[in-house]
Amino acid sequence: MQMWKQYRKYIVLIISFMIGLAMWLSPAPEGMQEKGWHLLAIFISTIVAIIMQAMPMGAIAIVAIAVALITKTLTLQEALSGFSNHIIWLVVLAFFISRGIISTGLGTRAAYIFMRMLGKSTLGLSYGMIATDLLLAPAIPSVTARAGGIVYPILSGLSKAFGSEAGLGTSRRIASFLTQVAFQGSCVTSAMFLTSMAGNPVIKSIAAEAGVVITWGSWAVASIVPGLLSLILIPLIIYKIYPPEIKETPQAKALAHQKLKEMGPMKRDEWIMLSVFILLVGLWAGESFFKIAPTTAAMFGLAILLITGVLNWKDILKEEGAWDTMVWLGTLLMLATYLFNFGVTGVMSQKIMGHVVGLNWVTAFGVLSLVYYFSHYFFASNMAHISALYSPFLVLMIAMGTPPVLAALTLAFFSNLFGSLTHYGCGPAPIFFGTGNVTIGDWWKLGFIISVVNIIIWLVVGSMWWKLVGFW
Repeated sequence: MQMWKQYRKYIVLIISFMIGLAMWLSPAPEGMQEKGWHLLAIFISTIVAIIMQAMPMGAIAIVAIAVALITKTLTLQEALSGFSNHIIWLVVLAFFISRGIISTGLGTRAAYIFMRMLGKSTLGLSYGMIATDLLLAPAIPSVTARAGGIVYPILSGLSKAFGSEAGLGTSRRIASFLTQVAFQGSCVTSAMFLTSMAGNPVIKSIAAEAGVVITWGSWAVASIVPGLLSLILIPLIIYKIYPPEIKETPQAKALAHQKLKEMGPMKRDEWIMLSVFILLVGLWAGESFFKIAPTTAAMFGLAILLITGVLNWKDILKEEGAWDTMVWLGTLLMLATYLFNFGVTGVMSQKIMGHVVGLNWVTAFGVLSLVYYFSHYFFASNMAHISALYSPFLVLMIAMGTPPVLAALTLAFFSNLFGSLTHYGCGPAPIFFGTGNVTIGDWWKLGFIISVVNIIIWLVVGSMWWKLVGFW
């Protein structure tokens, strides 16, 4: 076991390399360019290394770029094109802005306000955590940062206040329930805004290549009805099938009141941060009216925070998550773009189509949606799943006759929701699972049940809502 831990990185890298080499040396499938086949080999090796966590994603991305360059599969300009993409900069800028929400204490204050409003019962507390997550989701593109930096500390404090801790064997008092609600809710909130999960702007970019235009506003409008319905029902369902032992929590309101008293009135930096937050959400939502690109708006918002001193340049330099995301996101977006440009996505879609040919588009759409969703059991990252499968599944659905916007939106929202299936499927999962408040058996069981609920809501209610507002 010790040897495995010591040499795991090298073993996984060798496995990834051998998979890629085997593909590289084999002939390209009929209809596929040799360069496209070679790039696919690099891409699959990269995804395998990411799934098996050979190294941090940023490091794997650099290796992938180096291989693409040294083998002359891509030119230097092509290999680095992802870093000039405005989508990448939108995500990075949003990371910087989210630092202001956390460092000023605005996010924590919002959480305590909701706790004070809804904290009479355990169920009310769960809605308070979800409300906090939902409020912050438009401006914090890292669901892991929201969950780990704001929601989790509040959850942990509440659990301790009620003597509910894994180490004491008392998780079921309140901690287990709150942990599951917070986790499942984070997967829904990440689906509700273009800027609430790092992979969403990539989806927007891939969809655009297939001829589907998605704006910040149209994404929010499409998600609002199914999203709110999911956020309302999920706590109720978990409360029913996985109930906490403590139902009433009058102490929580007193705790929230005390914490807010300690924080004092809102300070200058908080007011500025709140104003910038409102400004950005307004500009993003009114993109078509104001004619200001989301990335431009984000740059303007960050400039205000820097000028006013809410953030300083050292804060920007220390935001490791932003720079890390820029490297791996830019690389994966670049790879996905050139797989599409080299025709690889189209050929793969034709191959898959052979298995669903003869089905009407409604049946094919349903089958492909479910396959896309539950294949996430094999992925440890939303981004890896999106990079590998979003484009071919979108192209295939459209080829089978599915209305393009319906296909793009369904896959986009599923690309967030499927993270709730397992204890490793998305960024917040290890954070919440690591508390030990929920056993792995309960985690998987609840994940599957909630996934069925979400699929019904977003496929049935969602598609009806999108039809009503004229999206398809």
